[in-house]
Amino acid sequence: MNEAAAGKAAGSTAAAGKPAPAPGTIAVAASPGEEQTPFQRNFAAYCESRIAVTGLAVLVLLCLVALFAPWIAPQNPYDLSRLDLMDSRQPPGEQSVGGALTFFLGSDAQGRDMLSAIIYGLRISIGVGVASTLIALAIGMSVGLLAGYAGGRTEAVIMRIADIQLSFPAILLALILLAFLRPGLSNIVIALVAVQWAYYARTTRGAALVERRKEYIEAARGLGLSPLRIIFRHLLPNCLPPLIVVAALQVASAIALEATLSFLGLGVPVTEPSLGLLIANGFRYLLSGQYWISFFPGVALLITIVAINLVADQLRDVLNPRLQTH
Repeated sequence: MNEAAAGKAAGSTAAAGKPAPAPGTIAVAASPGEEQTPFQRNFAAYCESRIAVTGLAVLVLLCLVALFAPWIAPQNPYDLSRLDLMDSRQPPGEQSVGGALTFFLGSDAQGRDMLSAIIYGLRISIGVGVASTLIALAIGMSVGLLAGYAGGRTEAVIMRIADIQLSFPAILLALILLAFLRPGLSNIVIALVAVQWAYYARTTRGAALVERRKEYIEAARGLGLSPLRIIFRHLLPNCLPPLIVVAALQVASAIALEATLSFLGLGVPVTEPSLGLLIANGFRYLLSGQYWISFFPGVALLITIVAINLVADQLRDVLNPRLQTH
């Protein structure tokens, strides 16, 4: 009698599309209150990759270090009154002239502690990358939604402008803009926004074209909702997954581009160097054996970009509906 009941229960479980419980185990039915939210499902899927989790942990650690730089860094490298040229180009592990500071990663030609300079430079690099990405995302997303929803001449004009912008190499366009705007923190953000917005516009327009043909958009139109409400209340949430992936990738691209521009002397001010400018400051000393001035900032930049790319790659897999199992 018990075996027949167990077989009947296993058959009903298999018929419902769920795997039968192993012999000797008790099947527990999940209550409706235990159903996972979309965020919980996506987070669980993200955590399936140990490499992605490691990248996320490293990225969070770098962001915390950059955020609390004034309390973590042994020295304020931007305070010129505390720099001593007698401490310039000290190798890793040496102490300052007064013995009050140990240069764990060495010092540069201005006597800055490289560890402190990297922490503060990381703050600028991440800040510029995130700020330019958010501004470019807002502009490109709005323009792309307008093009995808309106269609016709509006779409044609917007997309042709985006195509013209994308036909130029990013570094070339940024160099041209900074030649007119002059180097500076705010100007480099403007240049990065001008380089990035077209990527979001094309991605948003493609997602909006797919969503525009679905029934819920037709129902919203039938209810007489305004175009702005349809675009930002109904269309935008369904276009966000690919935009999140593109934004994560573009943060790494923006940081790399800012480092390139700073290395060329067109980025942030010399008194407040980012990672790219720190690499440029030590480039001339590489052949003289003073490798640490460029090497350690280069390692920090590499770790940051790799961590962001690992996170973005896993987000692409998690948020891609074609790869999701139902």
